Amino acid sequence: MSRLSIRDLSHTYPDGMRALDNVSIDLSPGMFGLLGPNGAGKSSLMRIIATLQTPTQGQVHFGDIDVLKQPLLLRRVLGYLPQDFGVYPRGSALEMLNHIAILKGFSSRRERQKLVEHLLHLTNLFEVRKKRLAGFSGGMRQRFGIAQALIGRPKLLIVDEPTAGLDPQERNRFHNLLAEVAQDVVVVLSTHIVEDVDDLCPRMGVLNGGKIVTQGRPAELRSALAGAIWEKAIEPSELADMESHHQVISHHLSAGKRVVRVRASRKPSNGFSPSDPTLEDVYFCAITQPSPKPGAAEPASPPSCGTA
Repeated sequence: MSRLSIRDLSHTYPDGMRALDNVSIDLSPGMFGLLGPNGAGKSSLMRIIATLQTPTQGQVHFGDIDVLKQPLLLRRVLGYLPQDFGVYPRGSALEMLNHIAILKGFSSRRERQKLVEHLLHLTNLFEVRKKRLAGFSGGMRQRFGIAQALIGRPKLLIVDEPTAGLDPQERNRFHNLLAEVAQDVVVVLSTHIVEDVDDLCPRMGVLNGGKIVTQGRPAELRSALAGAIWEKAIEPSELADMESHHQVISHHLSAGKRVVRVRASRKPSNGFSPSDPTLEDVYFCAITQPSPKPGAAEPASPPSCGTA
């Protein structure tokens, strides 16, 4: 089974914005969850892996394929669902999947029909297969995007924000589908939904400011924060003072109170209660780490997040 290897990948856009900064990842078959805030560089990384963008520097290999030098070879084994998925509005789901299957090399009409019908059932679109894509809801369009990404039995599957627009039932169906596909396929799941990664991915990474700031197994990353997460309900007006005295990693409203979660090696003060770490704590901890000063040496791994 082929592995995806990314080495020292950097990309700077013409306007000087540095989207990726020396990203290195090795992925075996299975699902890898890539978390990060908007603007972290996730879509740039996905587009480079999918051969749609050339990086400023670095290497990407999938098995024996040099992705940057042999993009056509990769496309034969690639399935890709971008964040912004465009479709031909006048065509139906059945017509478009059939057309894409032809482009992917399925010349046998019988084989193509069997494949397309299977994908329509798999994504719960069979009953609307003859409906024009222009009339699809956002969730239906997303499911169509998933179907087209699976044409050709890809060995590398890239999905960028795949559950956006899906209702809970559709999201659960998609999770089950991805889990089944990922048994012998390298699946890169790029998302900002922490729960998706927690439910699906045996390995994950957090991308922030163009850098992988932490990566590892979700359970191990949570364990690294054991005994260091504390919670307290405060008045909303107390938040600024709390942030000036503690490492607040997240906060939310609950019953009119502002509940803050902080990281500390010991109980911060009266009123705080210990709390079991969540993957959201790992994520917020990773993206709120102070950036190194220019010229300063970066730590080998973020101690607050337990990089593995």
